[in-house]
Amino acid sequence: MMPRLSTILRLTRSRLSRAIVFWVFLSIVLVEAVILVPSYYRRQQELLNQLQQVSQEVLSAALTDSVLMQNPENMLPAVSEKLRDDSVILGAALYYNHGVWIDAFGDAPMLEPEEIVAAADVSTMLMNYEGDRYDVGWFFSTASGDFLLVVRHDASAVQPELNAFLWRIAGLVAIIAIVVTAATMITLGKIVIAPILRLRDDLLAATEVIGTDCPDPEFRSRLRQRQDELGEVIQAFVDLYDRVQQEISDRVQAEAALREEQTRSEKLLLNILPATIAAQLKKDQRAIAQRSEQVTILFADLVGFTALSAQMTPTELVDTLNTIFSAFDRLAEQHRLEKIKTIGDAYMVVGGIPEPQADHATAIAQMALDMQQFIQNFSTSQEYSFQLRIGIGTGVVVSGVIGLTKFSYDLWGNVVNLASRMESQGIPGKIQVTDATYHCLKEQFELEERGPLKVKGWGEVTTYFLVGRKGT
Repeated sequence: MMPRLSTILRLTRSRLSRAIVFWVFLSIVLVEAVILVPSYYRRQQELLNQLQQVSQEVLSAALTDSVLMQNPENMLPAVSEKLRDDSVILGAALYYNHGVWIDAFGDAPMLEPEEIVAAADVSTMLMNYEGDRYDVGWFFSTASGDFLLVVRHDASAVQPELNAFLWRIAGLVAIIAIVVTAATMITLGKIVIAPILRLRDDLLAATEVIGTDCPDPEFRSRLRQRQDELGEVIQAFVDLYDRVQQEISDRVQAEAALREEQTRSEKLLLNILPATIAAQLKKDQRAIAQRSEQVTILFADLVGFTALSAQMTPTELVDTLNTIFSAFDRLAEQHRLEKIKTIGDAYMVVGGIPEPQADHATAIAQMALDMQQFIQNFSTSQEYSFQLRIGIGTGVVVSGVIGLTKFSYDLWGNVVNLASRMESQGIPGKIQVTDATYHCLKEQFELEERGPLKVKGWGEVTTYFLVGRKGT
């Protein structure tokens, strides 16, 4: 019994269980109340009929006495003399059938003769019950005429008996309601409520872990296999959870792949364009142009590499160029310079763009010296001998990106052409610079004047060879 009671109490903690308990209990009480009301009035009538039977038994002798029937006026005194002190008959009144009073004794009945006379059928029995008094009227006929006898009864015991009857029925109804409600709760608790509560807990557990890296919870609602509609709901929930988890996992993987691809694309774009230009191009794909007043440009060319490449296999050729230019790229990054492009075995780098750089000339000069040093070291480790011819120029340029496909970052201006001429008309193993570059470097670097050099499109210009840093 105690486990059952504990189960009921535990189930009533949930709002759903309390709602079911309330409506089941209320439904039983209402049904019993509908049955109780007719039973109450039926019991009332039975008790009143018992009073009426007592008066009928007492009056039957008088009504059958031929002497009294010949003189009905003497009926009530004869009846009054025979009554005991504890008789339920408290009084009576005798009338002619048309309502004229003849005689009475005891407590006068409240049933008026006018009400009785109004009855169309003289055989009709009329009653009046007022809680502690009960009046009954009879029509009867004798040789002397038709009469009406109204008897008053003591009904004070009727209401207490009705109250006791009502309490007995109400107690029985309460017991039935409690027992039926408890049985309903136990049955529904096992079949419906407990599985619903487990499903609710599983839903709460699912909301805490869904979309996270936490392991899937063990759903308690799945521990028992059900073949009904609730089992279908539970299975639908589990299937939905699995599908949502799978979709979230797929989305996370897709987002990770997208981020990885975006990062790869960003790196690829930064390998083609400067970071600031790439950011600007992503916002606005129109042509980008920027004028820079002071930049220094370096052109480098591998002397005789075209002829030398005929002696190499394609793989050796590509590997050699990749090794050399990768080293140049690292030097450009080290000196905060911007690589522009490679054309065959030529390499172009600039200082001072896209962001202004105060030491653009010295950074380019130092990179040129480092490039020459690298080529010397690299040649000693190879079966082939390599030399660099480097040209440097300083001046005004316009930089930017044009076109819609296969675009690249490039420079335009007279100084670009002049720096290219410094390289093409230079001497292998030497670094040739323009007069403007010379004035930028002369305080920190050693330079040698080459003298006037006739440059196509420029005429004669004075050029210098960069030897090294001062004090080294």
